[in-house]
Amino acid sequence: MSTDRIEKLYKHFGVLADAKDKISEHEEDYLEILKAVKGSSKEKRLASQFIARFFKHFPQHANMAIEALFDLCEDEDVAIRKQAIKDLPSLCKDSKEYITRVADILAQLLQAEDTTELAVVNNSLMSLLGINPKGTLTGIFAQILDGEDYIRERCIKFLATKLKVLEPDVINKEMQDFIISETKKVIQDVTAEEFHQLMDLLAWTRLSHSVSGQQELVGIVAEQAELTREFDPAHDQDCVDKLIQCFSLALPYFSSQVDSSRFVSYMCDQVLPKLSLIVSPDEGSNPQLEILKLFAELCTHCGALEKSEEKLDKLYNKLIEYMPLPVDPESSEEPRLEFSIVECLMYAFHRLARHSPEVLTADEKKLKDFKMRLQFFARGTQGYIKKLREALQGKTDEELKTEENKIKAVALKTTSNINTLIKDLFHSPPSFKSVISLSWKPTIGAAKDGVMVGEKRHVPITFSDSPSKHAKSEKSHRELYQPPSGKYSTKVSGYMPYQRGGRGRGGRPRGGYRGNRTWRRGLY
Repeated sequence: MSTDRIEKLYKHFGVLADAKDKISEHEEDYLEILKAVKGSSKEKRLASQFIARFFKHFPQHANMAIEALFDLCEDEDVAIRKQAIKDLPSLCKDSKEYITRVADILAQLLQAEDTTELAVVNNSLMSLLGINPKGTLTGIFAQILDGEDYIRERCIKFLATKLKVLEPDVINKEMQDFIISETKKVIQDVTAEEFHQLMDLLAWTRLSHSVSGQQELVGIVAEQAELTREFDPAHDQDCVDKLIQCFSLALPYFSSQVDSSRFVSYMCDQVLPKLSLIVSPDEGSNPQLEILKLFAELCTHCGALEKSEEKLDKLYNKLIEYMPLPVDPESSEEPRLEFSIVECLMYAFHRLARHSPEVLTADEKKLKDFKMRLQFFARGTQGYIKKLREALQGKTDEELKTEENKIKAVALKTTSNINTLIKDLFHSPPSFKSVISLSWKPTIGAAKDGVMVGEKRHVPITFSDSPSKHAKSEKSHRELYQPPSGKYSTKVSGYMPYQRGGRGRGGRPRGGYRGNRTWRRGLY
């Protein structure tokens, strides 16, 4: 019997295909095809194709046809679902008024677990974007704003990854403006992962290509970072993760025309005084150092600060915590020299104090104490520089590419930077003219000391008395350098590298970054 029904189905198809200009006279044949969605598996697949093929000729039955295909998209047979999903965009080629409705359904189907089915959904959505991008995006954003959490996540991921491959004539300025407007609505209530993806999407738009757009992006991050809120790492570990992620997202947009003062002020007033309260949530991580690296980079594009003396005093007090006074030569105890932290804090102080040099010169006693600390720290720094140069001298290009020598090259950059800054600050009066490239920033070509670094991205360096199991790591890890033996090799900080842990999360509680929404490294 099923064979007979299939033959009748082909017969109805033949009538419609041969009718040409008189196809509208054969309404009954189209209705029989619509009924076939209740038939066998083969009938359903054929019905899906035939419904889409003749859809535009029977507008009076459009709703019935669309609902019929939607039913097939929920069939138990994955082959039938895939056929219907594939056919859905055909409904909209000549009937664009249905595109938002179809896009909304396809967006819901992004929850598919079968990878082949999900690929068909993606392809159908891409087809719709080519037909009518605004209508399609309207349907997708409707699910992001009002849909279930899992569907919302899939939709955001789709936009963040798929829009970038479309041609400029599809996602033109008008469409970019629409994407920006809708994304701003969504970004009011997001998880950490969603915020990262949406900021990546906004960065792909025209916003990142103009000063005003970059300022707008920075403003969005500032709002989510809640720079007016108290920083309380002792009772809220999430605020640490949130700060690191938000400030990292804002960092690329600061320049001579986009000022970082709001972020630097928050660091000075809220974060530095409570830095010691920040604990490492995972073995081998160092969020304190990660924050200080961000702080140093932010200071590169910071102008004059309000109440600058107060902020500089807080920065100065934190800096001298890591710059010990000279010790008794007969003492067996040597102070810990934490070079990576000092590079961050000294660079920040060097950048900010140029706007208020009186913070040092106004108090002779303070300046004298500072110079004693600079002089003592310089001794240790110069000792390491000498040993590192000796260790790297004469190495071939291939030898310099080994992990150990790459780490030593970054260590040399760290200590050389500190030495340059000390010379400036030790000057009378203190000078702020030197310009350095932070040790963890990319270096191209030969280093200042004649050592070929040859690495696209240098990992930040900390110093430890013993090697670590984390020494060999990927991009998100911090590598360790084992200092050479000798006078300056002892009492060096044992900070472990900061790394993003693999924490997952549960459902998406409401409230955005505010309230119960968690921030965890590893979400990205």
